[in-house]
Amino acid sequence: MPVYTSQAQAVAVFSQLFEIMLEDDDFARLVRDQSLSVRFVHTKPEFELLVDADGVRVDAPPAPTTLLIKMSCDTADALWAGRLLMPIAVATGKIRIKGSVAKVIEFVPLLRPAFDRYPALAAAAGVSAT
Repeated sequence: MPVYTSQAQAVAVFSQLFEIMLEDDDFARLVRDQSLSVRFVHTKPEFELLVDADGVRVDAPPAPTTLLIKMSCDTADALWAGRLLMPIAVATGKIRIKGSVAKVIEFVPLLRPAFDRYPALAAAAGVSAT
Protein backbone atom coordinates (compact mmCIF):
# COMPACT_ATOMS: atom_id res chain seq x y z
CA MET A 1 0.00 0.00 0.00
CA PRO A 2 1.37 3.46 -0.88
CA VAL A 3 2.57 5.69 1.91
CA TYR A 4 0.63 8.68 0.55
CA THR A 5 -3.09 8.06 0.17
CA SER A 6 -3.79 11.14 -1.97
CA GLN A 7 -2.15 13.74 -4.13
CA ALA A 8 -3.37 16.48 -1.76
CA GLN A 9 -1.67 14.79 1.20
CA ALA A 10 1.66 14.44 -0.67
CA VAL A 11 1.55 17.98 -2.02
CA ALA A 12 0.85 19.38 1.46
CA VAL A 13 3.80 17.58 3.05
CA PHE A 14 6.41 18.12 0.34
CA SER A 15 5.52 21.73 -0.42
CA GLN A 16 5.66 22.56 3.29
CA LEU A 17 8.99 20.75 3.57
CA PHE A 18 10.56 22.94 0.90
CA GLU A 19 8.96 26.12 2.20
CA ILE A 20 10.76 25.33 5.47
CA MET A 21 13.97 24.67 3.52
CA LEU A 22 13.76 28.10 1.90
CA GLU A 23 13.76 29.59 5.42
CA ASP A 24 17.18 27.97 6.06
CA ASP A 25 19.86 30.61 5.45
CA ASP A 26 22.38 28.32 3.72
CA PHE A 27 19.79 26.70 1.46
CA ALA A 28 18.13 30.01 0.57
CA ARG A 29 21.52 31.62 -0.14
CA LEU A 30 22.48 28.83 -2.57
CA VAL A 31 19.13 29.02 -4.34
CA ARG A 32 19.25 32.82 -4.57
CA ASP A 33 22.96 33.42 -5.29
CA GLN A 34 23.26 30.71 -7.93
CA SER A 35 19.78 31.10 -9.42
CA LEU A 36 19.19 27.46 -8.55
CA SER A 37 15.87 25.95 -9.56
CA VAL A 38 14.91 22.38 -8.80
CA ARG A 39 11.92 20.56 -10.23
CA PHE A 40 10.84 17.57 -8.17
CA VAL A 41 8.73 15.19 -10.24
CA HIS A 42 6.81 12.85 -7.96
CA THR A 43 4.88 9.79 -9.05
CA LYS A 44 2.26 7.66 -7.30
CA PRO A 45 0.56 10.12 -6.77
CA GLU A 46 1.70 12.43 -9.57
CA PHE A 47 2.62 16.07 -9.02
CA GLU A 48 5.57 18.38 -9.47
CA LEU A 49 7.19 20.92 -7.18
CA LEU A 50 9.32 23.75 -8.50
CA VAL A 51 11.64 25.17 -5.85
CA ASP A 52 13.54 28.37 -6.62
CA ALA A 53 14.22 31.83 -5.21
CA ASP A 54 10.56 32.77 -5.82
CA GLY A 55 9.35 29.99 -3.53
CA VAL A 56 7.63 26.63 -3.95
CA ARG A 57 5.10 26.12 -6.72
CA VAL A 58 3.00 23.04 -7.38
CA ASP A 59 2.61 21.88 -10.98
CA ALA A 60 4.24 25.04 -12.35
CA PRO A 61 4.42 25.35 -16.13
CA PRO A 62 7.42 23.61 -17.70
CA ALA A 63 10.52 25.80 -17.71
CA PRO A 64 14.25 25.21 -17.77
CA THR A 65 15.57 24.19 -14.35
CA THR A 66 19.01 23.64 -12.89
CA LEU A 67 18.13 20.20 -11.54
CA LEU A 68 15.31 17.77 -12.21
CA ILE A 69 14.80 15.08 -9.58
CA LYS A 70 12.28 12.31 -10.25
CA MET A 71 11.07 9.72 -7.73
CA SER A 72 7.94 8.05 -6.42
CA CYS A 73 6.31 9.44 -3.29
CA ASP A 74 7.20 6.19 -1.50
CA THR A 75 10.86 6.74 -2.42
CA ALA A 76 10.64 10.37 -1.30
CA ASP A 77 9.20 9.23 2.02
CA ALA A 78 12.04 6.74 2.55
CA LEU A 79 14.64 9.33 1.52
CA TRP A 80 13.42 12.19 3.73
CA ALA A 81 12.77 9.83 6.66
CA GLY A 82 16.42 8.72 6.48
CA ARG A 83 15.71 5.09 5.54
CA LEU A 84 17.22 5.51 2.06
CA LEU A 85 20.50 7.25 1.29
CA MET A 86 20.63 9.54 -1.74
CA PRO A 87 23.70 7.85 -3.32
CA ILE A 88 22.06 4.42 -3.05
CA ALA A 89 18.75 5.72 -4.38
CA VAL A 90 20.51 7.25 -7.41
CA ALA A 91 22.69 4.18 -8.01
CA THR A 92 19.67 1.84 -7.94
CA GLY A 93 17.52 4.08 -10.14
CA LYS A 94 14.95 4.86 -7.45
CA ILE A 95 15.83 8.53 -7.94
CA ARG A 96 16.71 9.96 -11.32
CA ILE A 97 18.52 13.27 -11.54
CA LYS A 98 19.13 15.46 -14.57
CA GLY A 99 21.44 18.42 -14.33
CA SER A 100 24.94 19.38 -13.33
CA VAL A 101 26.74 16.83 -11.14
CA ALA A 102 28.57 19.72 -9.46
CA LYS A 103 25.23 21.33 -8.54
CA VAL A 104 23.94 18.04 -7.13
CA ILE A 105 27.08 17.63 -4.99
CA GLU A 106 26.64 21.18 -3.69
CA PHE A 107 22.86 20.87 -3.22
CA VAL A 108 22.50 17.55 -1.38
CA PRO A 109 24.39 18.46 1.85
CA LEU A 110 22.17 21.52 2.26
CA LEU A 111 19.13 19.25 2.51
CA ARG A 112 20.02 18.22 6.09
CA PRO A 113 17.24 20.33 7.66
CA ALA A 114 14.70 18.51 5.44
CA PHE A 115 15.75 15.16 6.90
CA ASP A 116 15.35 16.59 10.40
CA ARG A 117 11.89 18.09 9.80
CA TYR A 118 10.25 15.54 7.49
CA PRO A 119 9.19 12.89 10.05
CA ALA A 120 7.12 15.38 12.07
CA LEU A 121 5.56 16.91 8.94
CA ALA A 122 4.61 13.50 7.58
CA ALA A 123 3.18 12.34 10.92
CA ALA A 124 1.12 15.53 11.27
CA ALA A 125 -0.36 14.88 7.80
CA GLY A 126 -1.34 11.35 8.76
CA VAL A 127 1.36 9.59 6.74
CA SER A 128 1.93 6.18 8.24
CA ALA A 129 5.54 5.30 8.94
CA THR A 130 6.85 2.40 6.88
